[in-house]
Amino acid sequence: MRKALRWLLAFTVLIGMASTAQAATASPTLDTARAGGPPSPEAADIKDRLLSIPGVSLIQEKPYPGYRYFVLNFTQPVDHRDPAKGTFQQRITVLHKDVSRPTVFYTSGYSVSTNPGRREPTQIVDGNQVSMEYRFFTPSRPEPADWSKLDIWQAASDQHRIFTALKAIYPKKWISTGGSKGGMTATYYERFYPRDMDGVVAYVAPNDVVNDEDSAYDRFFATVGTKECRDRLNAVQREALVRREPLEKRYAEYAAAEGLTFDTIGGLDRAYEAVVLDYVWAFWQYSLLSDCDSIPDAKSATDEEIWTSVDTISGFSAYADQGLAAYTPYYYQAGTQLGAPTIRFPHIERQYIRYGYQPPRDFVPRDIPMRFQQFAMGDVDAWVRHHARHMLFVYGQNDPWGAEPFRLGHGSKDTYVFTAPGMNHGANVAGLVADEKALATARILDWAGVAPAAVKADAAQAKPLARFDAKLDVRDVEREPTLHP
Repeated sequence: MRKALRWLLAFTVLIGMASTAQAATASPTLDTARAGGPPSPEAADIKDRLLSIPGVSLIQEKPYPGYRYFVLNFTQPVDHRDPAKGTFQQRITVLHKDVSRPTVFYTSGYSVSTNPGRREPTQIVDGNQVSMEYRFFTPSRPEPADWSKLDIWQAASDQHRIFTALKAIYPKKWISTGGSKGGMTATYYERFYPRDMDGVVAYVAPNDVVNDEDSAYDRFFATVGTKECRDRLNAVQREALVRREPLEKRYAEYAAAEGLTFDTIGGLDRAYEAVVLDYVWAFWQYSLLSDCDSIPDAKSATDEEIWTSVDTISGFSAYADQGLAAYTPYYYQAGTQLGAPTIRFPHIERQYIRYGYQPPRDFVPRDIPMRFQQFAMGDVDAWVRHHARHMLFVYGQNDPWGAEPFRLGHGSKDTYVFTAPGMNHGANVAGLVADEKALATARILDWAGVAPAAVKADAAQAKPLARFDAKLDVRDVEREPTLHP
């Protein structure tokens, strides 16, 4: 996540009147109140209902107009196959609207934001939203950490237990969603627990079925955008390696000033090359074709201009110990199940590349054992092709991660793969061409059980049920480590 490590997604919290927030809460019925008896479970305050779930405790409640928002701990077994091995506290958040509305289950696949935010499907269905922090991302990490219990099945089982606990409170339809690693997470959850969700919306979800075969990425970088833009980016990337000596001196000064160390990756030289080799990938992942104008001319650029461009797009702190530490769970999974792409650099002479794309093993402390499971992704891919139901995959045309997408097979039903033209890692339903946007919105509404009659009759009539909220719905591109990109 290079620069992304510093650009983590953050939502602005709007502090509203307590009375406004309370309006979103169910209250005891008049008949019950007159009778002097206790409120029915359905009429109890939503906070009381949530906290009545065994293992749930309150961290914080934050007001937001029209909603109740809770940050909670949920007690999970370290090992779902053997609960006797201990438990840990997993953070979840609940954006509560009304128990009569559908619920969206969101995970980024990383840490959870503790500020109110609404994902696109939540706005579309005008529903509640439950968000889960992925296991082993702090503070949702067992202590001591048995890293062998960090895998896609254990994480899917975390979601299954949360869903099972909350379904009694939110009995309407459920949709799972996530972007990038979160989109992968939503897909894996569906593969292992296909009866939980009523629909899945997976954004920009990579599908690295065969870890050692990555030619799709090379083909992507040979054609993405325009030749002019590709040449400009490639030239800056090459120049940063040609000028390695003066720029590494600048890097050493920067590291000393920021207190950065490089023990995990094995030295500043390795970290420098890793950041530079991320440069082109990072641009296409997070920028648009129109941003090419901001790329300097490598032939005339000063060292400082080259440094600034690489730092802005890739981020020189990404491969320092301080940058890697928060993402150890991600790199562990990349090196044990998810896979990691390796690309070639035909525009850079071999004498300038000392290490090439380094594997995830290089980004995880050596005292954590890792062993790659060859068939984990193939199993998920086969399941999507043969058994997927009510799933929507959305990709961005210019996003490198879309080079290896999920594909459909004869067994997949009411499932779609759409690509948003010109979009990057922030691709969404709103960015699709008109007919695909309407179809995707209509299917999400239908899966959630809230499609109006007009939409059932004509998908072209589909639109989000909730109004756009400038605080709740404005989001940056999902930013996380790019398996280096």
